[in-house]
Amino acid sequence: MRAPRLPRPRSLAGQLFAMQAVLIAVLVTGYALFSYLSDRRQAEGAAVRQTMAVARSVADAPSVREAIRTPDPTRTLQPYATAVQRHTGVDFITIMDPRGIRWTHPHPERIGEHFLGHTAQALRGESFTETYTGTLGPSVRAVTPIRDGGRIVGLVSAGIKVRTVSARLQDQVTAMAGVAGGALGLGGIGTYVINARLRRSTHGMNATELSRMHDYHQAALHAVREGLLMLDGHYRVALINDGGRELLGVTGEVVGRSVADLGLPAPLTGALLASEPRVDEVHLTATRVLVVNTSPVSGGERQGTVVTLRDVTELQSVMGELDSERGFTQALRSQAHEAANRLHTVVSLIELGRAEEAAGFATAELELAQALTDQVVAAVNEPVLAALLLGKAAQAHEQGVELVVSPESRIDDGLLPASLPDRDLVTILGNLIDNAVDAARGPVGARVTVTAYTEGADLVLRVSDTGDGVDPAHAEAVFERGWSTKAAAGPGGRGLGLALVRQTVHRHRGTLTVSEAAGGGARFEARVPLPAVESASPGAGAALSGGDV
Repeated sequence: MRAPRLPRPRSLAGQLFAMQAVLIAVLVTGYALFSYLSDRRQAEGAAVRQTMAVARSVADAPSVREAIRTPDPTRTLQPYATAVQRHTGVDFITIMDPRGIRWTHPHPERIGEHFLGHTAQALRGESFTETYTGTLGPSVRAVTPIRDGGRIVGLVSAGIKVRTVSARLQDQVTAMAGVAGGALGLGGIGTYVINARLRRSTHGMNATELSRMHDYHQAALHAVREGLLMLDGHYRVALINDGGRELLGVTGEVVGRSVADLGLPAPLTGALLASEPRVDEVHLTATRVLVVNTSPVSGGERQGTVVTLRDVTELQSVMGELDSERGFTQALRSQAHEAANRLHTVVSLIELGRAEEAAGFATAELELAQALTDQVVAAVNEPVLAALLLGKAAQAHEQGVELVVSPESRIDDGLLPASLPDRDLVTILGNLIDNAVDAARGPVGARVTVTAYTEGADLVLRVSDTGDGVDPAHAEAVFERGWSTKAAAGPGGRGLGLALVRQTVHRHRGTLTVSEAAGGGARFEARVPLPAVESASPGAGAALSGGDV
């Protein structure tokens, strides 16, 4: 048996609509009640003032005093009271003697009867008002004395029935109720429109769901190791997580600032400001290699951009080493093929009975290979650099480029400090040689010259090629991602090697420059400070044929 399904809590928009509707209803009802009570008091006050004014006017009339002096005051006063009553809008005017015996009354049969109400205060010469139930029912009445020559000769009472006051108030209440109903209707419609928009914005979720989503949101932001950056429609930072701050190297309050003001490299800033999405683009900061993905957020119009950042600095270094190993493998495969050809030649010479020529041919090949190794090791005794140059020599040979180690090169084993990791050294010199070989290959006699030595407290790595060189106007741009020094220099090609070199050199507080080589082509020079390293005198160099850089 299935358990009964609990009703889903009302959405936040629905809850707000109910609260606002109740609030508007309470406010309108309270205002209506307040207005009713206020209008009732005003109506009663107006009735009191009206009756008092009528009563005093009658008491002060000379014709009333003259009629009282006559033997039959009723004959004159009754028509007079009826006329005043009709013109002033009161319900009754009663004129009586000091004992309270009526001279006038709306109902003539009541004339001569005793007045129903209080008269003591009026007999003392004071005017007053009261609500009293008389022969006409409950009424608001005023009683005032009639004076003649300083003595009280009669009393006047003017009154308005309570139901007449209520009838006057009823018209005001009806109008007020219509206004209150209209206000409640307009408030309800406005509240519904506002909450319909809120419902779309919150996707119909209730407060608990929104709170839970916020908690998940905060936890995810701090847990994700990748960088997350959200930009609004004006390319201002709307949100950034801890990983994004670390990968971009930004500190302080950045939310609300434009991407252009974060001090990021120009290519990375351009990618973040682009309107079209970017997929797995590689960008460099001062210390990192980042893979950037951007995705616009749109809802009829551009609302912002979601940016993810992935750190591939270590991966890029490993990939560079892998590329070098792959090149070494290809070079070894080629050399194995050549060695097989040479071995076949030696065997064929022996079979032809020319043993001495076979021995000479084999000895010459061995001496050439050994001389190549001896020349590199003699010039650069640092194991990492020597192994790099030997490997790059084999790669360059495959591409028809001659690698030359200049005579002034001299680096002994143990000279380089631990502050310069082998990986960074391979990144700098390996990419410079790769770039030079790429620029020089093609023409017969293509050559790359490598110079490595220490000068003062600096390690100097210089690579020259016989390619087309670098336009001086592009001396800075050539180190940006997307540039290559291949024959048609300009955007495109590999475009990442030189950018990695500059990043690594700058990380070690060094300098990287490009200029025109002596024989044409380009010359790149990297200078890296080496603390506590004394200058080494230039030593003998060697010229190498073959090898890839």
